[in-house]
Amino acid sequence: MSGPARSGPSDEDLLARFCNGESRCFEDLVRRYQTPLFNFILRSVRHRAVAEEVLQDAWLRIVQGAAGFQQTAKFSTWAYTVARNLCIDHARKAALRNHPSLDQPAGKSDDGVSLGELLKDPRAVVDRDAISRQLQIRLAGAIDALPEDQREVFVLREYAGVPFKDIGDIVGAPENTVKSRMRYALERLQEALADYEDYAQALGNG
Repeated sequence: MSGPARSGPSDEDLLARFCNGESRCFEDLVRRYQTPLFNFILRSVRHRAVAEEVLQDAWLRIVQGAAGFQQTAKFSTWAYTVARNLCIDHARKAALRNHPSLDQPAGKSDDGVSLGELLKDPRAVVDRDAISRQLQIRLAGAIDALPEDQREVFVLREYAGVPFKDIGDIVGAPENTVKSRMRYALERLQEALADYEDYAQALGNG
């Protein structure tokens, strides 16, 4: 899966123009990445209010670091790396405060967002009406239960459409390692969805 094709200036061009004083170019970047970044963060921290706070922090970090951005790099890789690091920071602080672990299976988040709602993404399923709520909950729970390194690769690939090479740059691992994590994640999910064989098979062919 790859991200949607875009017309117009590249992300990197927009950032360069923003650094040269064209403030509206940053607004264009926000429009492009607000939703995918939020979805990535939400599936990590699992609480909508916290995800909104982390997202704002991410944009602030990006603004603060814009002048030092290397134009040879990809903006999308940098943005997801910033967001990922903030999610890791949040997890560490939450652990110190004895908050529930990010690996703890959940039925509902504290702000009332169900696991099925956390899973909503038009690219995640072809025909959502044909898939029962029970399956949505089973899949979301299975994703939650994945080891962290496998879960972040799965989310970046399946929900954000990030190429494997870029995921490697984001998580600091070789591309082959990232592909292995994705394969292990799919195997775990297929096992968890054994009662829904057709859909589990579709995951492996995605």
